[in-house]
Amino acid sequence: MSESILNSGSRIELLSPRLANQIAAGEVVERPASVIKELLENSIDSGAKRIDVDVEQGGVKLLRVRDDGSGISADDLPLALARHATSKIRDLEDLERVMSLGFRGEALASISSVARLTLTSRTRSAEQAWQVETEGRDMAPRVQPAAHPVGTSVEVRDLFFNTPARRKFLKAEKTEFDHLQEVIKRLALARFDVAFHLRHNGKTILSLHEANDDAARARRVAAVCGSGFLEQALPIEIERNGLRLWGWVGLPTFSRSQADLQYFFVNGRAVRDKLVAHAVRQAYRDVLFNGRHPTFVLFFEVDPSVVDVNVHPTKHEVRFRDGRMVHDFLYGTLHRALGDVRPDDQLSAPIVTAVVRPSGPEAGEFGPQGEMSLAANLLQSPQPQPTYTAPNSGAGAGYQYQYTPRPQSTVPVAEAQAAYREFFAPLPGAESGAAPSLPEGGGDIPPLGYALAQLKGIYILAENAHGLVLVDMHAAHERIMYERLKIAMASEGLSGQPLLVPESLAVSQREADCAEEHHSVFQKLGFELQRLGPETLAIRQIPALLKQAEANRLVADVLADLMEYGTSDRIQAHINELLGTMACHGAIRANRRLALPEMNGLLRDMENTERSGQCNHGRPTWTQMGLDDLDKLFLRGR
Repeated sequence: MSESILNSGSRIELLSPRLANQIAAGEVVERPASVIKELLENSIDSGAKRIDVDVEQGGVKLLRVRDDGSGISADDLPLALARHATSKIRDLEDLERVMSLGFRGEALASISSVARLTLTSRTRSAEQAWQVETEGRDMAPRVQPAAHPVGTSVEVRDLFFNTPARRKFLKAEKTEFDHLQEVIKRLALARFDVAFHLRHNGKTILSLHEANDDAARARRVAAVCGSGFLEQALPIEIERNGLRLWGWVGLPTFSRSQADLQYFFVNGRAVRDKLVAHAVRQAYRDVLFNGRHPTFVLFFEVDPSVVDVNVHPTKHEVRFRDGRMVHDFLYGTLHRALGDVRPDDQLSAPIVTAVVRPSGPEAGEFGPQGEMSLAANLLQSPQPQPTYTAPNSGAGAGYQYQYTPRPQSTVPVAEAQAAYREFFAPLPGAESGAAPSLPEGGGDIPPLGYALAQLKGIYILAENAHGLVLVDMHAAHERIMYERLKIAMASEGLSGQPLLVPESLAVSQREADCAEEHHSVFQKLGFELQRLGPETLAIRQIPALLKQAEANRLVADVLADLMEYGTSDRIQAHINELLGTMACHGAIRANRRLALPEMNGLLRDMENTERSGQCNHGRPTWTQMGLDDLDKLFLRGR
């Protein structure tokens, strides 16, 4: 505490309610979008099925939210504007299992302290509605009779009229409205069972009706995220150990330059969580082009008692009791979904394509060595998988995803091991001969069809049922080699390289404890660590493939990940980078002439290889040109 404060002679006094509310408003009310979020959450918690929002001047002049929820009784209206007054929780047990979107009891009090607020409401049992008004300078509420149907209307005018310094921080009208509209879109995705209507300056912007069936839900997702997202998205639904994940993930080819199409909901609450972001980033690791961001609309459902939503004033962040289990479940599910994508999935309507199937009862599938164990699963015989139907509960009530099992592609162990030892495997040998032609009447045509020719020694031209397929042969073969090397690595394991002179690493006591706790993890990764003191580790062995790496930095990075997320993919990332380099050098080079049987062998390999739609660097390996596309080029039919 500074000397000036100690010597000022000021006495400790309680803050006035007005000043306390304005301080709270600084945490809750940042801009019009913050206000609309709080008001919409109250409407949803009241059981509303239709919410109408009217906005003027980006929300600075007027914000009006009207719902058909349960309403507020006349006696409770003044209390609704008081701080820490709420109908949503009663005791500590309720706080430990929060089911509502709002629960702090601060929103209306904070908003009314920096704006002119009018709240009108009527319950089903009341003969008439009642209205309460308050302004920022005068916090005393005024209650009077009013006319209003069952439900509630909240009108917020002249935001920050009494705090001009904060009003100066607001952006242009369009910017503020864009933020506000994004909040409504996010809640519209969270609650398909609620209709949302938005008007700005008298103009209808959004009109989203209740979505009670699959077709209506698809229309809402398309309205919020764009029709292109659904056309390039994979549906996901999986439940394991009390954790359920469902929704849509965009194909790697539908990535964006910004992370502006990413929606993640925990028990119906939109959150931005670094643990979730890390799991998603890890799942997309080697299928996204550098600097691109994945797209997804995902709903995660878990027992409310194992997630803490009371960690941030705006409720944007959550804390999981077992963050590692959640991280590994999310990563494993998305990793498998993206790995299961084949050319035939991309050529069919992705919205009805089934891609996610649990591949074993062991939780280790989603463990720290997720990628290696998942790759190892490819070497096992495929097992028939059940059909999953989403239960009729939660935000996804009514969804029914039917999953058709696909035989898992396998690579013979001997071939994979040979690929590992030789850095790459040659294309399957094929006898010379004419390329097969497309069967009459469009019979069983492979997804990528049959090769026609090679262009400039770089591209393969093939004909399939849809038209023309163009393949970058080097990029495609690079991915095939890369996946085979990963399988071989999983089958042979990570061998260690003992250091001639052990390296000493200075760490904190927490990091040293973490290294001891995760001793088995380091051992599986090819490391041998020994604790020499409270804050000292000795590195005696490192993975043989990474013998050129800086051991101290590698171990420090892995420890940082383990302490932050409970798992680490640093070693696997380094090894994959090396395997990618090996695959790149081993893949067929440009200007190498291939016979038609060799081209067809490459196409068949692509159809049976995970992530074959992108090379190791995230670039596309093939593209489809349908007959309609070709007709447009030549103005046919016009």
